[in-house]
Parts: sequence; structure tokens; C-alpha cells
Amino acid sequence: MSADRRQQFILDRLEQHGACSYAEVAAALGVSTMTIRRDLEEPIRLGVVIKTVGGVQRAQAPSYLYETALHSRLAAHRQEKRAIAQRALALVKPRSTIFLDGSTTCLELARALARGHKGLTIVTHSALACMELGQSGDNTIVGIGGHYDPDSLCYVGPQAEDWAKTLFVDTAFVSTKGFLPAKGTFESSLPTFRIKQIIAPQSVELVLLVDHSKFGQRALSKVLDIGQIHTVVTDDQVRRADQAALARAGVRVCVAEAARKDYHHAA
Repeated sequence: MSADRRQQFILDRLEQHGACSYAEVAAALGVSTMTIRRDLEEPIRLGVVIKTVGGVQRAQAPSYLYETALHSRLAAHRQEKRAIAQRALALVKPRSTIFLDGSTTCLELARALARGHKGLTIVTHSALACMELGQSGDNTIVGIGGHYDPDSLCYVGPQAEDWAKTLFVDTAFVSTKGFLPAKGTFESSLPTFRIKQIIAPQSVELVLLVDHSKFGQRALSKVLDIGQIHTVVTDDQVRRADQAALARAGVRVCVAEAARKDYHHAA
């Protein structure tokens, strides 16, 4: 296949999915990732596509309409996510049972829990969170099984949902793709957010971990009502007006101070 045809194949894929990784396109076309990177140099230069971590996304696509692969989200607002995770540690009660969703912010919390907490029972449907938590033998890890979703690295589907319905936790930590303080959370991946909808009413306290970039954003589907959220942990770039709106809704707000360090690196 010529470079022009490969390039068109990639653009067509982006038109359908919004984003893709170099590895998945290379596998589909039977070429190396370096070949795909070279094919995309011109579209990137022209601004037709935008680089992400390990891949590209369509420049004109509204970002809230697509659920990007997990690896392309890991580096976004990383210092804020780490600060939020550290702040959230104070909300973890000794010897309690907690739930972590498959978000990159909860992955940061999983890493922090593995380093310093003992005696917890941690429930998650994230394969990656299980791997991080498994580095410490001091907590009991309960993995919700089901159909494996390679984009989110989570277990989803009817089996996972049925299992989630049997579980009750002290504190559920979740994140989101979009958040409107007056309404609630929004996401675009039905399989993963159904687990959150099931766990939410089965938790004593629900804590939303959300960096400032998610405020004011919508996605395709409403997931949680603002009345289901007890506490929001966010970073220090969130607007005061948003903090005030949450306070009026009866939601506790915890603000983490994010270190101003540059985490950008080449894709």
C-alpha cells in the first residue's frame, strides 16, 4: 500500500473514532510504527491531526465526544492528577473498603495507596489498577471480572455489572470525562460508566476526583447526578465560581495544590 493510501486509511479511521494509536494503525496495515509516524508528518504539519501520547487525534473533533484510549490520557494534567490523588489519601479511612474506577486519576491514587496504606479492601474493575495495587501485599484487592476492554484496560459488560451489584463499599473514588457542578458527571463510554452508576448508590460516600480541565465539559451521556456526589477533590486552578456552586449544592470541596512542573514530552 502506498503512503498516500495509508494516510487516507488513517484519516478515515480518525473520522470514525476521533483518535487512534500508532501501534493499532501499524498492526492494521502491517507496517512499522515508524512508517505510520512518517505518514502522519504532513497531516500534523497542516494541522489536520494532533499528536497525543503514542498516537494522534482528529484536530476538528470535539474532544468530549470521544473516549480516547487510556494511554493517550495518562500524561494529560499529570501534576494535577497526582496532587488530587495525594489529597484524596486523607479521605481513605483505616481498614475500610473502597472502590476505584478505571480513570487515570484513580490510577494515581492506586499508586499512592500501594506505597503507604495497609489493611484496606480495594475493589476495582481496572486491570491496571490491580497491577499497581498488587505491588504491595498489605491490602486485599478485589478485581471485578467480565469482558476486557482494551481501550480502558477495564473489565466491563453484563458479568462485571452483575458482580458490581453484589458489592458495597465505604468510599467510592471515581473520576469523569466532563463535569457540570449544577448537574453532575458526563462520559461517552457506556460499558465503563455503567459500573460507576451501579457502585454509586452502594457506597456510603462517593468522592469525585476531577481536575480543572473537566469543569464545564459535557460528553455524550449523563452518568451521576450532583446529588449523588458527597465530596469533590480538585486542583487549585478550578474557578472560585465552580467551588461556590458545589458548596451551594451541599458538596464538600477539597482543593489540592499542584506543583508547577513541566511533564510534557514528545509523543
